[in-house]
Amino acid sequence: MAEHKPADFHGVSGEPTEAQSPKKHKRNKYALAISALASMTSILLGYDGGVMTGAAIYIKKDLKISDVKVEILAGTLSLYSLIGAAAAGRTSDWVGRRYTILFACAIFFTGALLMGFATNYAFLMVGRFVAGIGVGYALMIPPVYAAEMAPASSRGFLSSFPEIFINVGVLLGYISNYAFSKLPLKLSWRVMLGISAIPSILLAATVLALPESPRWLVMQGRLGDAKKVLDRTSDSPEEAQLRLSEIKQVVGLPENCNDDVVSVPKHSHGEGVWKDLFLHPTPSVCHILIAGLGIHFFQQASGIDAVVIYSPRIYEKVGIKSDSEKLLATIAVGISKTSFIVVATFLLDKVGRRVLLLTSSGGFAASLFGLAIGLTIIDRYDDHKLVWAVALCIAMTLSSVAFFSIGMGPIAWVYSSEIFPLRLRAQGCGMGVAVNRFTSGVLVMTFISLYKAITIGGAFFLFTGIGIVGWVFFYTLLPETQGRTLEEMEASFGSFFRWRTTMKELERKKMEENSVA
Repeated sequence: MAEHKPADFHGVSGEPTEAQSPKKHKRNKYALAISALASMTSILLGYDGGVMTGAAIYIKKDLKISDVKVEILAGTLSLYSLIGAAAAGRTSDWVGRRYTILFACAIFFTGALLMGFATNYAFLMVGRFVAGIGVGYALMIPPVYAAEMAPASSRGFLSSFPEIFINVGVLLGYISNYAFSKLPLKLSWRVMLGISAIPSILLAATVLALPESPRWLVMQGRLGDAKKVLDRTSDSPEEAQLRLSEIKQVVGLPENCNDDVVSVPKHSHGEGVWKDLFLHPTPSVCHILIAGLGIHFFQQASGIDAVVIYSPRIYEKVGIKSDSEKLLATIAVGISKTSFIVVATFLLDKVGRRVLLLTSSGGFAASLFGLAIGLTIIDRYDDHKLVWAVALCIAMTLSSVAFFSIGMGPIAWVYSSEIFPLRLRAQGCGMGVAVNRFTSGVLVMTFISLYKAITIGGAFFLFTGIGIVGWVFFYTLLPETQGRTLEEMEASFGSFFRWRTTMKELERKKMEENSVA
């Protein structure tokens, strides 16, 4: 008997077969445009993360708050976004992906105004709470929308747009810090935070021009509208028909159902999702859930936000004391981060998710290790700065964000948005965002206390260790998804869990036979 080899596990044999290999297509300009417009809402999260890097300096001086309150201020937005992310999945299944994005912009607009007009720390925290809910919504929906709009040939490219715009937002936040740092103290940080209300209005206006997701339309029984969208977003009429057939099969509609409006099975509206995700998951869904949540956990637990948000403190440690010089130096971090994310978007559908992810996480861990060594040496010889150690810290800061952006940054969103089955996708992705934001919030809220307890170099040694564990997790549990349609994805997962179930079943039968004997 021929030896059976799992076709979709560990990534070694998980490469697309020749029949599955993506063919070269001219990019669908319509799909590209609408994915870009929807993903631009991610600027809101990136801007808040970037602008808080510098705004915290002036908030601390103006409101005379402690480092602990600075940590809470910087990190709570990520925790508040859990509410938005948790609600976004159900909301998007209810009113659609497009109106959920519009809702996100409206909430963030309100939060930005509250932060801009804050008179004290408590008022500012109210604004952070409202903005955080908006960020949770804005962070969860764009990757889902882009993945559902994109043809398989360019899904990685289009689904990485949210991460591009997060990085653009970070860079804009850094530039805003530097541009408004010369204003009077009481005005500078308020303008930095409040001005983000303007892009939220512009983004809300663009959303009105977007079509609804074809997969959501089919889930509502609106086949005629779904056909129109698929015809415009597919690489060929044949692919459009194939995508529609696959979606109908997943939703539970017969293949010969071609009416413009039909009734759909009750489960297609989102009922029973939590039971299928957590109480009685199939081996494939169990594997998908672990992979989808795990990639978001390690993306944040490995310490990227410590580098991005607290880079001024790193630069202060290496000897840059002026506030304006520290803010100017952070712009270099933003440029490095944004430049490499653009490179990653063009590689995702050519190189594949797995190769980029393993390269990125390995390089990121190595960069954090170098940064930890440099900061430890600077701490030890604090009386006189060693030029090579300073240069090492600056180089490793830029290298870490570059390696992160070329893989871990975009792939977490691309991967989690494409692996969940259709009826579990919105709420599964919402859980991924919740893990992402919770991990980020805890890290940002504890980083200053952590490095005061174990030194700043020790903190980055800790992040290096987490990064190595993350690399092992990615290598072991994340198969390649390049070139597969969203409806084919579930078959790529679950080999390990099915194998364990089979082994347990064989052991149980053997025990029964022995007991009978």
